[in-house]
Amino acid sequence: MPSPGRDAHALDAVFAALADPTRRDVVTRLAAAPSTATELAARVPVSRQAVVKHLSYLERAGLVDAQREGRNVRYRLTPSGFTDAVAWMTDVGGAWDTRLAALRRHVVARRGARHD
Repeated sequence: MPSPGRDAHALDAVFAALADPTRRDVVTRLAAAPSTATELAARVPVSRQAVVKHLSYLERAGLVDAQREGRNVRYRLTPSGFTDAVAWMTDVGGAWDTRLAALRRHVVARRGARHD
């Protein structure tokens, strides 16, 4: 469940976009440097047309921004697109940390009670 102020549909779009290994590879490559679809296609095992579709999916999820430079379109990661997903994972991780700490205290207390 998203935290207050977070859009569940936006989170779903981010996680759906990142669920695909090719899109994760594209994100990793764009993290190193902005690139065109042609440049990316030369480094991933899919066609340029497939790369364009993956980039479009990432763009709709708010993870990539496209900027025209003459005849080319250069794609860049948009860090803000990752912000809500990271915050959500931090919230969930924090909640689990709290639960696990409580479980540990409970187990330690029960062990101590048995040894008394």
